[in-house]
Amino acid sequence: MYERPKRKRIPYGMMNFIDVREDNCYYVDKTRFIPMIEDANKYFFYIRPRRFGKSLTISMLHHYYDVRDKANFEKWYGGLYIGEHPTEERNSYLVIYLNFAVVNAELHSYRQSLDAHCNTEFDFFCDVYAEYLPKDIKEKMNEKQGAVEQLDYLYKECYKAGRQIFLFIDEYDHFTNKTLSEPACLDGYKSETHGTGYLHSFFDTVKAGTYSSIKRCFVTGVSPVTMDDLTSGFNIGTNYSLSPEFNELTGFTEEDVREMLAYYSTTCEFHHTVDELIELMKPWYDNYCFAEETYGRTSMFNSNMVLYFIDNYIRNGGNLPRNMIEENIRVDYNKLRMLIRKDKEFAHDASVIQTLVQQGYVTGNLKTGFPAEQITDPDNFVSLLFYFGMLTVSGTYMGKTKLTIPNQVVREQLFAYLLDTYHENDLSFDSYQKDELASRLAYLGEWHPYFGYIADCLHRYASQRDKQKGESFVHGFTLAMTAQNRFYRPVSEQDTQEGYADLFLMPLTDIYKDMTHSYIVELKYAKGKESDEAVEKLRQAGIAQANRYADSETVRNAVKHTTLHKIVVVYRGMEMAVCEEV
Repeated sequence: MYERPKRKRIPYGMMNFIDVREDNCYYVDKTRFIPMIEDANKYFFYIRPRRFGKSLTISMLHHYYDVRDKANFEKWYGGLYIGEHPTEERNSYLVIYLNFAVVNAELHSYRQSLDAHCNTEFDFFCDVYAEYLPKDIKEKMNEKQGAVEQLDYLYKECYKAGRQIFLFIDEYDHFTNKTLSEPACLDGYKSETHGTGYLHSFFDTVKAGTYSSIKRCFVTGVSPVTMDDLTSGFNIGTNYSLSPEFNELTGFTEEDVREMLAYYSTTCEFHHTVDELIELMKPWYDNYCFAEETYGRTSMFNSNMVLYFIDNYIRNGGNLPRNMIEENIRVDYNKLRMLIRKDKEFAHDASVIQTLVQQGYVTGNLKTGFPAEQITDPDNFVSLLFYFGMLTVSGTYMGKTKLTIPNQVVREQLFAYLLDTYHENDLSFDSYQKDELASRLAYLGEWHPYFGYIADCLHRYASQRDKQKGESFVHGFTLAMTAQNRFYRPVSEQDTQEGYADLFLMPLTDIYKDMTHSYIVELKYAKGKESDEAVEKLRQAGIAQANRYADSETVRNAVKHTTLHKIVVVYRGMEMAVCEEV
C-alpha cells in the first residue's frame, strides 16, 4: 500500500509561487532581494539563461506587490525573509503580467498574436481590479485596436483613478530568439523592433506610461539583443544582469543546495552523504558566475537541474539518476542552434567556439546590449554565449573578461555543436555504432575500435581549413567526440593557459556501477610530412606523459574499481599513425 511521503514536495518544473507555498514545497528564499529591487532603478531588466528560476521569481514578486493578495501575505510569505521584514510597497499595486513566451513568434503572425495575448491579459486586469477602476473600462478598452492602443488607454484610466501599475514582462525577447534563428528573418525583425515597428511602438507606450501610472517594471529574458534594438523605445530601463548585488537573485548557491540536501537526507533514503552529492553535482550543474566582482566568492548552480537531480535521486531510492542531463535542457539547447550559424560567419581562425575548446577559455568585453545585425562581432557573440549560459565569468585576462564553459551539462551541448562546425554538409554519425563502441569501451576495455572510429570520422569530415589548423583541430574534434560518451566525463588538463596536455576519460561509476574500464589518452600531432622518427619521438613523449599523469591524485581518486588504460595516440596530418596502450 502506497504511503505518502512526509516531506516537502520538490518544486521541480513549478513556476507559480502560490502553488509552491500552498502545496508545501521546498522553497529557496529569494525574498531578501525585494528591498534591493525596490532600491534599484524602477524599470528593471534582468537576463539569465533558460530554466534558471526567472519565472518563479517573477511570480513571487507579482503576488508580493498585488493589492488583491494583501490578505494572503502571512500565508504565502510567513517564515520567509520578507515576511519578517515587509516593505512599505507590499500589496500596493495593480499588476499587469505579460508572458511573451506564449506569443507566436512567427514574423507573419507576431502582431496578431501579441495583440491577442495582451487583450486576454488586459481583460483579466479589468475584471480582477474592477473594484478599483471605472465601471465601463473593459468595454471602452476593447473598442481600442491592438495592444498598443489598449495599453495606452489602460494606464491613463488607472492614472485618473489614482492607481499605480506594476508591469511584469517575462521572456520579452522570445520574438528575437525565434525570429533570428531563421536566416531570412533579419530584415523583418528590424522592421518590428526599430522606428515605427510594432514591438518598438509597444515599448514606446510602456515608456509613456511611466510618466503616468506605470510606476515599476520588471522585465526578464535570455539575451540583450532586443533590449538594444528597443533602446530608443524604452531607454529608461536599467540592465542589472551583470550587477554583483543580483548575482544570486536566481539559481542556487552551494549553501542553498547543501541545506536542501540536508533536509531531504532526514526524510528520505540517502545512500550518499551531503558532501558526496555536492561533489557529484558540482561538475554538472555549478560554476555560473554573472558578475566579475563576485568571481571566486560565489558561484551559482542551475536551480532547475538541481531540482531535477534531487527529485530523481529520491525517487530512485537514493541512487543517482541514470541521465545527469534532463531532456528539457537538451531541447532548450537545440533551440540555440542559431549560435553555430552565426559562428560560421567568422573567419575560421577566429571561431569563438573552436578557440574555446582549443585553449579552454575565451576573452571578451561583456556587452549589456547590442543590435541583432552585429551578433557576429566577436565581443557580441561571446556576450550572447554568456547570457545563454554557455559561458561563465572566470576572472580577467590581459584586461578583458575571461570566460570558460561552466559545467558538464553545457560542455556536452557545446561540443555537440562543435561537431556541426567541423563539416559543411550533413555529418550523420551512426548513433547505434557510436553507442555500441562507447559501451564496449566502458565494459569490455575495447579501446582500439573506439579511437579508430574517431580517427575515421576525423579523416572523413576534416575540411581543407581544418587540416590547416592541424593540431588544434585534432584535439578539438577528439574532445568533442569523447564528450558524447555517456559513460565518461572527459577531463582535459592543461599544463599552461595554451594547449592540451592529457585527456582523462573519468568513469561515471556512481551512475554506471558495473562499468570496468577508464582511460588516459595522450594525444600527439605531427604534420603530414613529418618523418617516422619524428612520430616515434612524439610516441615516446606521450608514453612518459601518460605514465606521469596516471600517478596524479586526480586520476587515482577517480578510477575507483575500474581498470585504467593508458593510451597514446599520434596523428600524422589527418591520419592516425599510432594508437597503442602503454
